[in-house]
Amino acid sequence: MDIMHILSLLGGLGLFLFGMKLMGEGLELVAGSRLKALLEKITSNPFLGVLVGVLVTGAIQSSSATTVMVVGFLNAGLLKLEQAVYIIMGANIGTTVTSFLIGLKISVLAPVAVFIGIVMIMAFKKKLIQHIGMVIIGFGILFTGMETMSGAMSPLKDMPEFVALMGKFSNPLLGILAGAILTAVIQSSSASVGILQALAASGAVGLGSVIYILFGQNIGTCVTALLASVGTNRAGKRAAVLHLSFNVLGTLIFLPICLFLPYVDWITSLTADPKMQISLAHIGFNLLTTAVLLPFAKLLVRLVTKIVPGKDAQYEDMQLHFLDERILNTPPIAVAQVVKEVQRMADIARGNFQLSMNTFFQPNKETEKQIKQNEMVINYLNHNITAYLVKIHALDLLESDSRLVGSLFHVVNDLERIGDHAENILEYSQRFEGSPPPFSAEAEAEMRDMNERVLRIIDESVAFFMARQPNKNASDSIILQEEEIDDLVVELRYHHVERLNRLECTPDIGMIFIDILTDLERVSDHATNIMYAGFDADGA
Repeated sequence: MDIMHILSLLGGLGLFLFGMKLMGEGLELVAGSRLKALLEKITSNPFLGVLVGVLVTGAIQSSSATTVMVVGFLNAGLLKLEQAVYIIMGANIGTTVTSFLIGLKISVLAPVAVFIGIVMIMAFKKKLIQHIGMVIIGFGILFTGMETMSGAMSPLKDMPEFVALMGKFSNPLLGILAGAILTAVIQSSSASVGILQALAASGAVGLGSVIYILFGQNIGTCVTALLASVGTNRAGKRAAVLHLSFNVLGTLIFLPICLFLPYVDWITSLTADPKMQISLAHIGFNLLTTAVLLPFAKLLVRLVTKIVPGKDAQYEDMQLHFLDERILNTPPIAVAQVVKEVQRMADIARGNFQLSMNTFFQPNKETEKQIKQNEMVINYLNHNITAYLVKIHALDLLESDSRLVGSLFHVVNDLERIGDHAENILEYSQRFEGSPPPFSAEAEAEMRDMNERVLRIIDESVAFFMARQPNKNASDSIILQEEEIDDLVVELRYHHVERLNRLECTPDIGMIFIDILTDLERVSDHATNIMYAGFDADGA
């Protein structure tokens, strides 16, 4: 095997990996908006969970990527481990799609596929068509790379040293170890199986000499998820260990089958094509492993819980509850999770505003501490959600998701400003050093009425945005309330001047009354902005 063959092999491998990546990304973009819907349907139903794992992995062409996604979902609280186990099982079946496609004798279509894909991207402006074009190009490049690798490897069948080396891998332990190392280095079981298929197509190896390498490849693919679990909570770590445990147990199940039963002979009797033989062996391994272990999924979860013991601490306020960097690999789901985090921020900001008004009329040192802590959380969420939105905005988003992300920037800012006004009101109450403010009964009643109005407009505006189904009646109601608040502020200021003239309050108290009115009015303005952001998100 000379230098030209080596360069050709590397070039073919590069094309194969790039084609698989391009096809996976294209499929994900085409199906991205549906991935969230699939995940939302996940229950404790084992078969549904497995099906989701198969479909998601079939879309993104990588069981490692699916497991990394699951690690992120668990870390973000989107899934439970009892649900994740079925997705991981399904992911192992879904990863066989690539090898099956390679096994089909359709490589002659590769150049045509590349041409069609390029035409679709260049001639059409519609995103969906361009994404489908990306899938077709990836398909063509993948098969071109496969043919290039097969051609480059053909001299290997005449090399005694290589034949002797492959003969050693018929030893189960050596074969499993070789497969695990190869996949761990490449970071893709689909790619490493593809390399075996290229070798088989060149005539350099047969199924009997690489069957144990196939088993090892399933173990090696777990390395990506294990690395991704570093820095996650216990649930995330358990998902990675679950993936590893599943594939190790699968290998232990299959070893006696291959050692004592004619599994290889049975596969080779189905087809003479060496590429398809490897594909069918790969499919058989994952289907049988899933079928055997599916009834024991709950026991597998318990095992993993023993391996990674302890309980996750309850969510702390000063951290993101629903966001995880790994979810960025699936933009539609990442966007949906940001909405959840913003809803949480809205709840904290609204609650803090209410606490500050309560504390103003009934001073409480413990409540004051809670308000200050909540304000720190709001500022933390403002900074980190905004940073996360910046990362999402740089991704290739669906048009609807792009609009929503743009609106979320504004909503987060308005919520942070509501938090600031709550802090202002706290500062006013602290001027009285633990005593209720000496407001007249009339002034206090006016302030409490205004407070209820502002709380109502916050609730309705946030609900309007979160529904993302603009309702003209609801928006008209919010706009009317905001106008009424503006008019009421003018009226209450007039009443305040009259009280001053009647000497019913002091100028100092009067200034605080005016300052709070101003804060309340601005909170209602920010709430109304959130409602308008709902229209922007919908494209209305």
